[in-house]
Amino acid sequence: MKLWATSDLHVGYDENRRAVQALPSYPDDWLIIAGDTGETPAHLDFVLRTLQPRFAQLIWTPGNHDLWTPRTLPADQRGVAHYERLVKLCQKYGVLTPEDPYARWPGDGPTRAIVPTFLLFDYSFRPASVSREQAIQWAADSGVRSADEDLLAPDPYPTRDEWCAARVAATEARLAALPKDVKLIVANHFPLRQDLAVLPRIPRFSIWCGTTKTHDWHRRFTIEAAVYGHLHLRSSRVIDGTRFDEVSLGYPKQWNQSKALADYLRRIL
Repeated sequence: MKLWATSDLHVGYDENRRAVQALPSYPDDWLIIAGDTGETPAHLDFVLRTLQPRFAQLIWTPGNHDLWTPRTLPADQRGVAHYERLVKLCQKYGVLTPEDPYARWPGDGPTRAIVPTFLLFDYSFRPASVSREQAIQWAADSGVRSADEDLLAPDPYPTRDEWCAARVAATEARLAALPKDVKLIVANHFPLRQDLAVLPRIPRFSIWCGTTKTHDWHRRFTIEAAVYGHLHLRSSRVIDGTRFDEVSLGYPKQWNQSKALADYLRRIL
Protein backbone atom coordinates (compact mmCIF):
# COMPACT_ATOMS: atom_id res chain seq x y z
CA MET A 1 0.00 0.00 0.00
CA LYS A 2 1.05 3.58 -0.64
CA LEU A 3 0.36 7.02 0.83
CA TRP A 4 -0.28 9.71 -1.78
CA ALA A 5 -0.86 13.44 -1.40
CA THR A 6 -2.41 16.28 -3.33
CA SER A 7 -3.83 19.72 -2.58
CA ASP A 8 -5.37 22.79 -4.20
CA LEU A 9 -7.74 20.84 -6.44
CA HIS A 10 -9.91 23.96 -6.89
CA VAL A 11 -12.82 22.09 -8.43
CA GLY A 12 -14.74 25.31 -9.01
CA TYR A 13 -12.85 25.22 -12.31
CA ASP A 14 -14.34 22.78 -14.84
CA GLU A 15 -10.91 21.52 -15.94
CA ASN A 16 -9.98 20.60 -12.38
CA ARG A 17 -13.36 19.05 -11.69
CA ARG A 18 -12.99 16.79 -14.73
CA ALA A 19 -9.49 15.84 -13.60
CA VAL A 20 -10.81 14.72 -10.21
CA GLN A 21 -13.61 12.76 -11.88
CA ALA A 22 -11.08 10.99 -14.12
CA LEU A 23 -8.74 9.87 -11.33
CA PRO A 24 -8.60 6.05 -11.25
CA SER A 25 -9.07 3.91 -8.15
CA TYR A 26 -6.26 3.12 -5.71
CA PRO A 27 -8.19 0.65 -3.54
CA ASP A 28 -5.29 -0.27 -1.23
CA ASP A 29 -3.85 3.22 -0.82
CA TRP A 30 -4.41 6.31 1.32
CA LEU A 31 -4.66 9.88 0.02
CA ILE A 32 -3.93 13.16 1.81
CA ILE A 33 -5.93 16.16 0.52
CA ALA A 34 -4.08 19.15 1.94
CA GLY A 35 -6.69 21.86 1.52
CA ASP A 36 -8.35 24.09 -1.05
CA THR A 37 -10.71 21.63 -2.67
CA GLY A 38 -12.66 24.75 -3.65
CA GLU A 39 -14.55 27.65 -2.19
CA THR A 40 -17.77 26.08 -0.92
CA PRO A 41 -18.94 23.05 1.09
CA ALA A 42 -20.42 21.75 -2.19
CA HIS A 43 -16.92 21.69 -3.71
CA LEU A 44 -15.59 19.71 -0.75
CA ASP A 45 -18.57 17.36 -0.91
CA PHE A 46 -17.91 16.72 -4.62
CA VAL A 47 -14.26 15.82 -3.97
CA LEU A 48 -15.06 13.55 -1.03
CA ARG A 49 -17.92 11.66 -2.63
CA THR A 50 -15.86 11.23 -5.82
CA LEU A 51 -12.62 10.08 -4.23
CA GLN A 52 -13.71 8.31 -1.05
CA PRO A 53 -14.77 5.13 -2.92
CA ARG A 54 -11.44 5.08 -4.80
CA PHE A 55 -9.06 4.97 -1.81
CA ALA A 56 -8.83 2.90 1.34
CA GLN A 57 -8.65 6.12 3.39
CA LEU A 58 -8.80 9.86 2.77
CA ILE A 59 -7.18 12.44 5.06
CA TRP A 60 -8.20 16.12 4.80
CA THR A 61 -7.05 19.40 6.22
CA PRO A 62 -8.61 22.76 5.32
CA GLY A 63 -7.13 25.41 3.09
CA ASN A 64 -7.91 29.09 3.19
CA HIS A 65 -10.31 28.82 0.24
CA ASP A 66 -12.24 26.03 1.98
CA LEU A 67 -12.77 28.41 4.90
CA TRP A 68 -14.14 31.32 2.89
CA THR A 69 -17.64 32.47 3.74
CA PRO A 70 -19.76 35.33 2.38
CA ARG A 71 -19.85 38.44 4.54
CA THR A 72 -23.63 38.21 4.46
CA LEU A 73 -23.56 35.14 6.71
CA PRO A 74 -24.05 35.83 10.42
CA ALA A 75 -20.94 35.54 12.60
CA ASP A 76 -22.13 32.29 14.18
CA GLN A 77 -21.97 30.61 10.76
CA ARG A 78 -18.48 31.84 9.85
CA GLY A 79 -14.98 31.14 11.13
CA VAL A 80 -14.84 28.27 13.61
CA ALA A 81 -18.47 27.31 13.02
CA HIS A 82 -17.87 26.99 9.28
CA TYR A 83 -14.75 24.90 9.86
CA GLU A 84 -16.71 22.61 12.16
CA ARG A 85 -19.35 22.15 9.45
CA LEU A 86 -16.63 21.05 7.03
CA VAL A 87 -15.27 18.60 9.60
CA LYS A 88 -18.73 17.06 10.00
CA LEU A 89 -19.01 16.72 6.23
CA CYS A 90 -15.68 14.88 6.14
CA GLN A 91 -16.69 12.59 8.98
CA LYS A 92 -19.88 11.72 7.09
CA TYR A 93 -17.63 10.12 4.47
CA GLY A 94 -15.24 8.55 6.99
CA VAL A 95 -12.52 11.03 6.07
CA LEU A 96 -9.92 11.80 8.74
CA THR A 97 -9.56 15.46 9.80
CA PRO A 98 -7.44 17.51 12.22
CA GLU A 99 -10.13 16.91 14.84
CA ASP A 100 -9.82 13.09 14.77
CA PRO A 101 -7.33 10.85 16.58
CA TYR A 102 -4.16 10.52 14.53
CA ALA A 103 -4.27 7.31 12.51
CA ARG A 104 -1.50 4.76 12.62
CA TRP A 105 -0.12 4.04 9.16
CA PRO A 106 -0.83 0.36 8.45
CA GLY A 107 1.87 -0.04 5.80
CA ASP A 108 5.36 -1.44 6.07
CA GLY A 109 8.18 0.23 7.97
CA PRO A 110 8.50 1.86 11.39
CA THR A 111 5.52 2.96 13.45
CA ARG A 112 4.09 6.07 11.84
CA ALA A 113 1.18 8.39 12.56
CA ILE A 114 -0.65 10.41 9.91
CA VAL A 115 -1.15 13.91 11.34
CA PRO A 116 -3.51 16.30 9.53
CA THR A 117 -3.19 19.77 11.05
CA PHE A 118 -5.00 23.09 10.75
CA LEU A 119 -2.70 25.96 11.72
CA LEU A 120 -3.64 29.06 9.67
CA PHE A 121 -1.32 32.08 9.30
CA ASP A 122 -0.47 35.11 11.42
CA TYR A 123 1.35 37.50 9.05
CA SER A 124 4.73 36.57 10.59
CA PHE A 125 6.27 35.51 7.25
CA ARG A 126 7.57 39.05 6.74
CA PRO A 127 10.93 40.85 7.05
CA ALA A 128 12.06 41.72 10.58
CA SER A 129 11.89 45.41 9.61
CA VAL A 130 8.12 45.19 8.96
CA SER A 131 5.83 45.21 11.99
CA ARG A 132 2.59 43.26 12.22
CA GLU A 133 0.68 46.54 11.99
CA GLN A 134 2.51 47.42 8.78
CA ALA A 135 2.31 43.97 7.16
CA ILE A 136 -0.87 44.29 5.08
CA GLN A 137 0.14 47.74 3.81
CA TRP A 138 3.65 46.41 3.06
CA ALA A 139 2.07 43.77 0.82
CA ALA A 140 -0.33 46.30 -0.71
CA ASP A 141 2.60 48.54 -1.65
CA SER A 142 3.62 45.83 -4.13
CA GLY A 143 0.06 45.44 -5.45
CA VAL A 144 -0.73 42.32 -3.41
CA ARG A 145 -3.75 41.71 -1.21
CA SER A 146 -5.25 38.36 -0.28
CA ALA A 147 -8.97 37.69 -0.56
CA ASP A 148 -8.60 36.13 2.90
CA GLU A 149 -8.84 39.66 4.28
CA ASP A 150 -12.45 39.78 3.12
CA LEU A 151 -13.58 36.14 3.12
CA LEU A 152 -11.69 34.23 5.84
CA ALA A 153 -13.54 35.21 9.00
CA PRO A 154 -11.96 34.27 12.37
CA ASP A 155 -15.15 34.35 14.48
CA PRO A 156 -15.42 34.00 17.42
CA TYR A 157 -11.73 34.96 17.62
CA PRO A 158 -11.13 38.70 17.23
CA THR A 159 -8.39 38.18 14.62
CA ARG A 160 -6.93 35.50 12.36
CA ASP A 161 -3.70 35.85 14.35
CA GLU A 162 -5.44 34.73 17.54
CA TRP A 163 -7.19 31.83 15.82
CA CYS A 164 -3.81 30.76 14.43
CA ALA A 165 -2.17 30.96 17.86
CA ALA A 166 -4.91 28.83 19.39
CA ARG A 167 -4.59 26.20 16.65
CA VAL A 168 -0.81 26.07 17.00
CA ALA A 169 -0.95 25.70 20.79
CA ALA A 170 -3.56 22.92 20.64
CA THR A 171 -1.64 21.02 17.95
CA GLU A 172 1.70 21.37 19.77
CA ALA A 173 0.14 19.79 22.86
CA ARG A 174 -1.15 16.85 20.82
CA LEU A 175 2.21 16.32 19.11
CA ALA A 176 4.11 16.51 22.41
CA ALA A 177 1.88 13.78 23.84
CA LEU A 178 2.79 11.28 21.10
CA PRO A 179 5.38 8.57 21.83
CA LYS A 180 8.86 9.67 20.79
CA ASP A 181 9.46 6.55 18.70
CA VAL A 182 6.52 7.27 16.37
CA LYS A 183 7.47 8.93 13.09
CA LEU A 184 5.04 11.59 11.90
CA ILE A 185 3.66 12.40 8.48
CA VAL A 186 2.28 15.91 8.95
CA ALA A 187 -0.17 17.49 6.51
CA ASN A 188 -1.02 21.18 6.66
CA HIS A 189 -2.27 23.50 3.95
CA PHE A 190 0.36 26.13 4.69
CA PRO A 191 4.13 25.49 4.76
CA LEU A 192 5.62 25.09 8.23
CA ARG A 193 8.65 27.28 7.47
CA GLN A 194 9.07 30.79 6.11
CA ASP A 195 11.92 29.77 3.81
CA LEU A 196 9.48 27.50 1.97
CA ALA A 197 7.01 30.33 1.34
CA VAL A 198 8.97 31.89 -1.51
CA LEU A 199 6.78 33.14 -4.35
CA PRO A 200 8.98 34.76 -7.01
CA ARG A 201 6.18 36.62 -8.80
CA ILE A 202 4.37 37.86 -5.65
CA PRO A 203 6.95 37.67 -2.84
CA ARG A 204 4.97 39.78 -0.37
CA PHE A 205 2.06 37.35 -0.49
CA SER A 206 4.17 35.39 2.03
CA ILE A 207 2.37 37.05 4.96
CA TRP A 208 -0.70 34.92 4.15
CA CYS A 209 1.32 31.69 3.96
CA GLY A 210 1.92 30.41 7.50
CA THR A 211 3.40 31.15 10.90
CA THR A 212 6.94 31.26 12.25
CA LYS A 213 5.65 29.43 15.34
CA THR A 214 6.11 26.15 13.43
CA HIS A 215 9.60 26.93 12.07
CA ASP A 216 11.39 24.33 14.21
CA TRP A 217 8.67 21.69 14.47
CA HIS A 218 10.62 19.29 12.26
CA ARG A 219 13.39 19.36 14.88
CA ARG A 220 11.19 19.38 17.98
CA PHE A 221 8.99 16.51 16.83
CA THR A 222 9.74 13.29 14.95
CA ILE A 223 8.45 14.55 11.60
CA GLU A 224 9.54 12.35 8.73
CA ALA A 225 7.65 14.26 6.05
CA ALA A 226 5.61 17.47 5.97
CA VAL A 227 3.03 17.79 3.20
CA TYR A 228 1.63 21.18 2.25
CA GLY A 229 0.11 23.14 -0.63
CA HIS A 230 -1.15 26.73 -0.95
CA LEU A 231 1.78 28.04 -3.00
CA HIS A 232 0.82 26.35 -6.30
CA LEU A 233 4.55 25.71 -6.73
CA ARG A 234 5.18 21.96 -6.59
CA SER A 235 8.49 21.06 -4.96
CA SER A 236 10.25 18.59 -2.71
CA ARG A 237 13.02 19.60 -0.32
CA VAL A 238 14.89 17.98 2.57
CA ILE A 239 15.76 20.14 5.59
CA ASP A 240 17.53 18.62 8.60
CA GLY A 241 16.53 15.16 7.37
CA THR A 242 12.81 16.00 7.02
CA ARG A 243 11.09 15.97 3.63
CA PHE A 244 8.91 18.97 2.80
CA ASP A 245 6.58 18.30 -0.15
CA GLU A 246 4.45 20.97 -1.82
CA VAL A 247 1.81 18.88 -3.59
CA SER A 248 -0.66 21.33 -5.15
CA LEU A 249 -2.43 20.90 -8.47
CA GLY A 250 -3.38 24.58 -8.76
CA TYR A 251 -5.50 26.56 -11.16
CA PRO A 252 -5.98 25.19 -14.71
CA LYS A 253 -3.19 27.34 -16.18
CA GLN A 254 -0.77 25.99 -13.55
CA TRP A 255 -0.80 22.35 -14.61
CA ASN A 256 -0.38 20.54 -17.90
CA GLN A 257 -3.81 19.46 -19.02
CA SER A 258 -2.38 16.94 -21.46
CA LYS A 259 -1.61 15.00 -18.28
CA ALA A 260 -4.00 13.61 -15.66
CA LEU A 261 -4.39 14.26 -11.96
CA ALA A 262 -2.75 10.88 -11.39
CA ASP A 263 0.47 12.34 -12.81
CA TYR A 264 0.40 15.01 -10.11
CA LEU A 265 -0.20 12.81 -7.06
CA ARG A 266 2.90 12.82 -4.83
CA ARG A 267 3.93 9.53 -3.30
CA ILE A 268 4.81 10.11 0.36
CA LEU A 269 5.20 6.49 1.56
